[in-house]
Amino acid sequence: MTSVGIDAIEIWTGNLKLDLPNTFAPEKGEDPEKYTKGLGLNASSFPDSYEDIVTMGANAAYRLMERKGLGPEDIGRIDVATESSFDKSKPISTYIAGCLEQVFDGDFHHANKGERKFACIAGTQCLDDAYNWIKADRSRGRAALVIATDTALYARDDPGEATQGAGAVAMLIDEDPNVVELSNEQGYGSADETDFLKPQQQFPSVDGKRSMQVYLARMREALEDYESVAGASHPDDFAYVPFHTPFPGMVRKAGLLAYRHMIRNTPIEEELAEEIGRQPRREEYDDETAYEDAVREHMDALKETDAYRTWYAETIEPTLTISREVGNWYTGSVHVARVSALKHALENDLDLAGSTLGVGSYGSGAEAEVHAEVVADGWREEIESITIDDQLDARRSITFEEYESIHDAHNHDKDVDTTELTTPSAEFVFDGWGRMGERKYRFVE
Repeated sequence: MTSVGIDAIEIWTGNLKLDLPNTFAPEKGEDPEKYTKGLGLNASSFPDSYEDIVTMGANAAYRLMERKGLGPEDIGRIDVATESSFDKSKPISTYIAGCLEQVFDGDFHHANKGERKFACIAGTQCLDDAYNWIKADRSRGRAALVIATDTALYARDDPGEATQGAGAVAMLIDEDPNVVELSNEQGYGSADETDFLKPQQQFPSVDGKRSMQVYLARMREALEDYESVAGASHPDDFAYVPFHTPFPGMVRKAGLLAYRHMIRNTPIEEELAEEIGRQPRREEYDDETAYEDAVREHMDALKETDAYRTWYAETIEPTLTISREVGNWYTGSVHVARVSALKHALENDLDLAGSTLGVGSYGSGAEAEVHAEVVADGWREEIESITIDDQLDARRSITFEEYESIHDAHNHDKDVDTTELTTPSAEFVFDGWGRMGERKYRFVE
């Protein structure tokens, strides 16, 4: 049976950089280590005044298509995942298609277009949709373009402000992929939760503590559901485990939870029992509170063991490198983590083809998905083509005053005229308003 998966990836990061420990922390009167060690973040990427979810998504897609030698006739489907949409009717995919038609011959008039919304998990849901479309033999030999694009901004002085970010990930989904082959085995954990939402508003309402609890609970459910179809998982099964990364500190908790689950009833647990005891079992305790206290105590001990530290350093930590420099990209977050993992393998000359990635996606509201991906033979050449390091180096570092100005420029409730801080080149830019109040775009050579 023909394999289907991610054939190519491109990333576009916002053109501005906010240094968290050296610029943001002093203005907030806070210890820089709150960001670097607590949250695990060094910097956030921000969109300049001429950037938004359309320009970033179109720029990532343009780079991908240009590099792969593709034209509109090769694309049968364009799906955009975003939770930053500015239109409640017209999908962002149509805006992006319109941008791309400015630079490519032909058009996307016969490509299906849509927009997915389920907080940060929507990008993975778009991958699932594209996979199913090709597997159902409805693609007519064409590929699908999946774009995750977001400006993850919070209200000023909101606790989530330090985790902000902006950028886009474009992925080409096709048969016989060069990056990873997607599996038809997924596990889901989903419940009606109120941990993060935007009811008729641009900036989110967030219950931070509750959101972390829900993230971990849904991830655990998704892993259990995945194992019900794929069989028991083991820490050695996966070369890397990219998680949805609102900030790296949350992934530390998810990694520990996953490791504890996977070593249960294995020789690893028995070996660790001599050091920290066996994992608590619910049936051993008279009430839920005592059991939960015992679990917390055990996990505190587990995270200090050499076995866990080694696994985390090799399997989880490499997925966080890019996120530490760009912040949260909502729908693009887990896909940035995948690139970060593969980039680590490339830089360390690892023979990754045939290895498995365990991917944990999450969206508030809430749903998690766990699935496996097999790294394809052509992964090395594709990852070598991604210029994320050059993009990160090229960002303009902004002052706190400039941050305030650019934040206001992207606040829908404010009408401010902000000067561009960078000069666009070979990219799409926002170009004012049309006759019906629509946003317009043009390509700058």
